[in-house]
Amino acid sequence: MKGREGEKRRNFQSPYFRDSDDSEEEEEIDLAPYILAVRPDELEGLVEYLSEGEEVSAPAESFDMPNPDESSDSDDTYELEDDSQMSDSSLDSDSDGQAEEDAANGNKTGAAQASTSNGEGTAEEAPARRVIDDYDEDMEEDEVIKAIISEIKKPRSKPPDIQTEDFVVDLSFHPCEDILAVGTSVGDVLMYRYANDANVLAATHELHTKAIRCVEFVPDGKSLISTGRERSIVVMDAETGKFKRFWESAHDEPVYSMTVLGEHLFATGDDDGEVKLWDVRERNAVFSLRPVEDFVSSLLANQHQQKYLLLTSGDGLLTTINIAQRKMYVQSEPYEEELNCMGMFKRESKLVVGTSKGNYYTYNWGQFAYHCDAFTGPSASANRMVPITEQIAVMAGEDGILRAMHMVPGRVLGIVGQHSMAVDTLDISGSGELIASSSHDNDVRFWNVKYFEDFDGIKYNSKPDKRMLRHNLPSSQRTNAKDFFAGLGDDE
Repeated sequence: MKGREGEKRRNFQSPYFRDSDDSEEEEEIDLAPYILAVRPDELEGLVEYLSEGEEVSAPAESFDMPNPDESSDSDDTYELEDDSQMSDSSLDSDSDGQAEEDAANGNKTGAAQASTSNGEGTAEEAPARRVIDDYDEDMEEDEVIKAIISEIKKPRSKPPDIQTEDFVVDLSFHPCEDILAVGTSVGDVLMYRYANDANVLAATHELHTKAIRCVEFVPDGKSLISTGRERSIVVMDAETGKFKRFWESAHDEPVYSMTVLGEHLFATGDDDGEVKLWDVRERNAVFSLRPVEDFVSSLLANQHQQKYLLLTSGDGLLTTINIAQRKMYVQSEPYEEELNCMGMFKRESKLVVGTSKGNYYTYNWGQFAYHCDAFTGPSASANRMVPITEQIAVMAGEDGILRAMHMVPGRVLGIVGQHSMAVDTLDISGSGELIASSSHDNDVRFWNVKYFEDFDGIKYNSKPDKRMLRHNLPSSQRTNAKDFFAGLGDDE
């Protein structure tokens, strides 16, 4: 069966609706329903800003908190049932009537617009001072409210979500600047400048007549390479948007995967198992091979020697091509599952391949005929893999969950983030601080993974802990109940 007809392959044109597994929720502590799902970024809408010459105004509407069993994957503001405790007027009344004094002196406040998730143009800069920052949560008698206020005060550490009108097919971080390229199902590439306070749509490039298949910056960031379902390949100047090179019928079938090997070289694999190597300075492909009969799911080459080009495919084969000799080097034994993604670890001495059944196979570099180790991860299909350290990678699956995994040996470390539907796109920023992912509901989300720099205390050889499949790491949108309420009883 060809990859473009298979059920497991990526859907480039229409969303594949699938809810995340409710079992992933934290269930260790049974507390009041309005407590568990609170996150600082969800309550940012409750915070009003205090600027000179403006009056403090309390919100007029009441809000309802969600049930903890109902997962929420957006940053929308929740509503509280009791606005008497969470309104700005009540908070300020506990601070010796500071709000009334400010109002009497003619100080007025207005809600500041902090970010634009999908908008074009320049976002307004949020004032530095907020009413909530002046509030002393230690004066609040209710321990729950005290914990919530403390969470709200924490500064935002990642850009807000991006919501697009069209289905997101692929995305790529600029290697040097805070720019994210987003390829859509209508053939456009959207260039966003991202920041913690707002994202700005800087440019829209109409590059293809049909859906984008792949988009990738070259290492110096000066060019952007994209492929389309109409079988074309475009090399674009990233700053001006002008075409540097254009191949109209690059493959006989649409390109499924791509990897950039250097400033001038890149490789593509299509739906029918053909692989081509390209040089942007040449009119035609450097060489082409068809080592497999199903779709080429991923391509990879080591950064130092670039002697081998590795590819995984829908027919369960790991194939290695000798780039210099332009011929197949070795092909693995077939697996009874699709091989979807791969990554290099331990200073490029180990290769790990993820499959459609949630299995992971480890190879010694240069010995690609058969794996030297194997382990089983989450049952969901492993769609994407992004290494973030020499031993840890972020995995995205069909269940919409992004998990950090220690790959050598295999062990799940916890949940980095979550979407409500399957995740097919994943990339890491040039600084290694941010991960961006997209789901089938046309949203792009950011996850700050800088904490992995200090992620120590891992017992690498210990037995895998199944509880870590549900453990939310600091970047996750959800908070573990035991972590959120840690320290509430310290003052008692």
